[in-house]
Amino acid sequence: MPSSIPRMILAPILHLLRVSIPVSGSKPSLITTIYLALIASLQRLDLSRDPKKTLHKLSKHKFTIMNTLPLLFMTLCALHSLWIMHSLLLKLLIPLAYITAILLPITSQFVWPATPIFCWLLTFFSARYISSASRPTIHVALLPALESVLYGANISDLQTRYTNPVLDVIAWLPYGVMHFAVPFVVALILWMFGPRGAVQFWGLAFGWMNLLGVFTQLVFPAAAPWYEIIHGLTPADYSMPGSPGGLLRIDRVFHSSGYTNTFGSAPLVFGAVPSLHSGCAVMEALFLSHFFPSFKPFYWAYVGVLWWATMYLSHHYLIDVTAGACLSILVFYLTMPLGFKDVDQINWNSNESAQGYEMINQGGPQRVKEELDLDEEIRKLEESIDVEEGDEEATIHGKEDTVTFPGKLPEEPLASGSGTTEDKPKIKKKRSVSWGETKVLGEAGGDISDQLGDGTRKETV
Repeated sequence: MPSSIPRMILAPILHLLRVSIPVSGSKPSLITTIYLALIASLQRLDLSRDPKKTLHKLSKHKFTIMNTLPLLFMTLCALHSLWIMHSLLLKLLIPLAYITAILLPITSQFVWPATPIFCWLLTFFSARYISSASRPTIHVALLPALESVLYGANISDLQTRYTNPVLDVIAWLPYGVMHFAVPFVVALILWMFGPRGAVQFWGLAFGWMNLLGVFTQLVFPAAAPWYEIIHGLTPADYSMPGSPGGLLRIDRVFHSSGYTNTFGSAPLVFGAVPSLHSGCAVMEALFLSHFFPSFKPFYWAYVGVLWWATMYLSHHYLIDVTAGACLSILVFYLTMPLGFKDVDQINWNSNESAQGYEMINQGGPQRVKEELDLDEEIRKLEESIDVEEGDEEATIHGKEDTVTFPGKLPEEPLASGSGTTEDKPKIKKKRSVSWGETKVLGEAGGDISDQLGDGTRKETV
């Protein structure tokens, strides 16, 4: 049973929503739809604070090589980050807070799926403590040279030659504001409106994309376009501070120094490739396009604007943007659970908790138990129609030349008082064959001959 304290917190919120948002009418409004989705999502929350429940789920988890290696990689990244940290307090508080959050079901349902995200953040912010002597050489001229070879010109340099305050603001909104807010919005949409397990899939894919991106930036450090603008192609070293690039103009517009201070003290200055801004935008578009395809043009339009903004603000080359997109696509399809691969087969009402600790696994919230055998299903449909041997071929009735096919009732009833049923095929009740969430062989209620296709019809006059 859920504890009383969370109920005391949620009850006033739910009551306020019920009072402020009336639910009535056959066609609910957008606000009503959001309200109902929020209520349903809140009711699915596990409010238990009993660690035994989590330990029981953990005991039921089946460890394999495929689901253990990712956990091992994240553990090594976390231990290395904690080891190089200078603050002893953080070394103790971070693992203690994470373990406590994992043990309590009320927090574990959020923290455990987001484990790759926390590992990425820990690896990124602890990069400042890595010794310069143990870091690889910084690549300064490689990226602009590759961009010129692959695209025929330095595309990012062309984007920065013409600037004005209006374009600065247009580029700043997706790059400096929406980039940090949209991931939370996507997670909320998937939690409220997506199929069960979609938000867990989001935490898995989004976290791994960023973690692998930061790992690549650490082993392959490269300078961004702003470095070429300021220092040319002179060799770089890790003692150099970061630069806000084109966002410096935004600080001047708002008479502030927020972006100057943030990028100046960035823990990972030379992490141009891959562009995680591009990777995040592509990942968001992939998720929304997969689960909510109605607004695909808007999702990818946002991606296009953000790609332009990264180059306009001199933070990335075009090859960085392309690398981030490729990384996102690769992680999205490699981590996608089997139950989500076919959009028509997604079970939107499956119970995500039934799989226990399967977040790192490839199985997902709803596995496809077996592949469908079309020939076998067609054979079952044919066997469900028991037609007498003498009436298997079509016959002609009356002056209207009505043709009756196997398994189909004649359109005209028999004359009253005939006392015979020899001309009427004996038909068993049709079976309703459901293929997941769809009807593969045609619309429900259609003729069997229509469902089986033209190749199975035999018309004899």
